[in-house]
Amino acid sequence: MRVLLLFAGVVCAAPIVAGAADQTTARNLAATCANCHGTDGRSVTEAVAPLAGKPKDEIVKLMQAFKTGKKPATVMHQISKGYTDQQIELVAGYLAGQTR
Repeated sequence: MRVLLLFAGVVCAAPIVAGAADQTTARNLAATCANCHGTDGRSVTEAVAPLAGKPKDEIVKLMQAFKTGKKPATVMHQISKGYTDQQIELVAGYLAGQTR
């Protein structure tokens, strides 16, 4: 009985732990955007688009367009190729959740 309870507790906690790991990974990946787009996507200049608070699907579409070459860029076409589709989803979700 104890083993079953322990197993049930572990199974129920697994998504919480995985979610926390995804959030940490997302934040760490998004930190690479800070050099140009500002901390947490809050750009301090109008020369670079702010990403904080933009809809996730909009960020994903932009990154995919850069990655495939459909959208011209100075450096984003190269940077975007360094991310998997899952990583792009994580970063986009993180930045979408930030306030402007």
